[in-house]
Amino acid sequence: MAVRAVRGAVQLERDEAGHMDEQVGALLTAILERNDLTADDLISIWFTATPDLHSDFPAAAARKLGIVDVPLICAQELDIEGAMPRVVRVLAHIESDRSRADIAHVYLGTAAALRKDIAQ
Repeated sequence: MAVRAVRGAVQLERDEAGHMDEQVGALLTAILERNDLTADDLISIWFTATPDLHSDFPAAAARKLGIVDVPLICAQELDIEGAMPRVVRVLAHIESDRSRADIAHVYLGTAAALRKDIAQ
């Protein structure tokens, strides 16, 4: 089994904790489902949020999904002029038999514009 990385992102409509939980939860669920993963396959997850998000930690959504024994960390994205606002990004390290080319990176909704080259 190899260690792989899975990327993903979602743009929030508004900065509210419940909305963040819902959207980040949907992103994590899609990442797991599209890569045939369970929480046991997760090694760690990095979350970043744009500087305009203040309502909650994106990692809180993972805990609410039952991902409780996986190391999680949150960080702030660079504040780049013209960057897409209200975005949460994910970098998950996983154990998988899939090749790098077969990993499904998940960019939901308008966040698909961030990585048209790898968005599924």
